[in-house]
Amino acid sequence: MAHILVAEDERDIRELVMFTLQFAGHKVTQAQNGEIAVELAQQVLPDLILTDVRMPKMTGYEVCRALKEIESVKHIPVVILSAKGQDDEIETGKAAGAIDYILKPFDMAELQQRVNEILSKIGAS
Repeated sequence: MAHILVAEDERDIRELVMFTLQFAGHKVTQAQNGEIAVELAQQVLPDLILTDVRMPKMTGYEVCRALKEIESVKHIPVVILSAKGQDDEIETGKAAGAIDYILKPFDMAELQQRVNEILSKIGAS
């Protein structure tokens, strides 16, 4: 079981992702915006962070950049969740330090599979 921080401003999406990951056996912490995500990451030290791009207070890119500047959390992998799938958006996410980019809308089984693949790569499960 991994601990996953989910940063998503749309409550319905956030709760669906949380339910899916909890059903798969993971512990999930929720953040409704980027600023809260950065604070929570330092408090709970999750194994993985999933962040939306378009959020209030801080974008997912800004969250990723901020986390990579903080010694206690910079090692935590960040995955961007976004409806924007253009190459420049994906490159921006990777340049900010994200290890992967999952396009919305996604099937919950696909999300679960991708998260499990990422967790196995980083040695968390």
